[in-house]
Amino acid sequence: MVIEQYTITTTPKYNFPQPTTDTPLPQRFIELSINSLRQVRTNNLQLNPQTLPPTPDLYQDCPTQLQLKRQPLPLTPRHQETTIAAVDTSTIKIGETKTGTIIAIRGATVQRKNRNYHYTRLGPFIFHVTEDNKNAVYNNLERDCFHMPLTGGRQATPPLMQMPTRLASILERWLQMRLARIASDAVILFDGCLISGTMDTPVHRMREILAIARRNNNAVLAFSKATSLRVNGFLITDLLPQGEAPYLLETVGLRFKAPMVPMGDVYVARLHKANMAFRLDIDSEIPVRNRMEAVEKLLGNDALQNSYPETLRLAHILCTFTANEVLAMQHFATRKYGIQIVNRPDMHRLLFGSFGREGYA
Repeated sequence: MVIEQYTITTTPKYNFPQPTTDTPLPQRFIELSINSLRQVRTNNLQLNPQTLPPTPDLYQDCPTQLQLKRQPLPLTPRHQETTIAAVDTSTIKIGETKTGTIIAIRGATVQRKNRNYHYTRLGPFIFHVTEDNKNAVYNNLERDCFHMPLTGGRQATPPLMQMPTRLASILERWLQMRLARIASDAVILFDGCLISGTMDTPVHRMREILAIARRNNNAVLAFSKATSLRVNGFLITDLLPQGEAPYLLETVGLRFKAPMVPMGDVYVARLHKANMAFRLDIDSEIPVRNRMEAVEKLLGNDALQNSYPETLRLAHILCTFTANEVLAMQHFATRKYGIQIVNRPDMHRLLFGSFGREGYA
């Protein structure tokens, strides 16, 4: 099983040199992964590879007086040499046992320096999560990644169905914090938004990550691939004025229900001539002038096909699991830990035939 992967890859488009910085990977990820798999030795495994859905948009149930300023904020690319860095993680369910679920998580960071892309990929970490061990797995990872004391109670531990995304979130926040520490004078890209107060993003943790980034003169930009934020019934990313890209549109009037706390101001970013835009959260503690400079440095130092940064796109690709990798992890669980793989019947298809689930013929 590959725990830490540094790869030299050269293609006609990308050049990935060997990273020079060491990665102090929390050893508890490795130890708890192995320990949790040992508990499944006598169980049968049901094949059920499934990429878990992203967390729903946090704003969809929040009353808001959101408005979108119609005057674009024009941007001019700044070609001053600037490091562009990105973080992303993914999780997948690779099977079920009689007592729990076998999942895998993986994370990746990508940095663009001197026109080269450097990446570090951590994982996959394979866990067998059950009702009996979920408290130990979750609380020990929290303690070892963030030096937080164990809570000792079930209230802080998510339900079994939420464990895959919550474990991936622990890895993602740790990678974000590490990148904020080791990078300086950089533009750091997050996947998603800068909202805290949820179970997987406590206020103190997001505040600490952003504070560390600012101390090192880094600017944090968070891109969301989808949003449910609307103005007059229309998605904010669809309300693009006529004008030449690149530009930003500023939002005002967004309100939140407790316990959610915004850590960034929300913009609509159209950064390429293609008629596409994304929701962009920028650390609200950064002065407005420095926010614009950070986006302009991103424009001058990274490719932005369809308005989406290439560095963040590569981070997503590098941590996503392929079908062959899922098969390899299933084979690993079977051969290393003696798990008998069983295909249970799909009850929807068995009972309802072509009407049981979308996509069946």
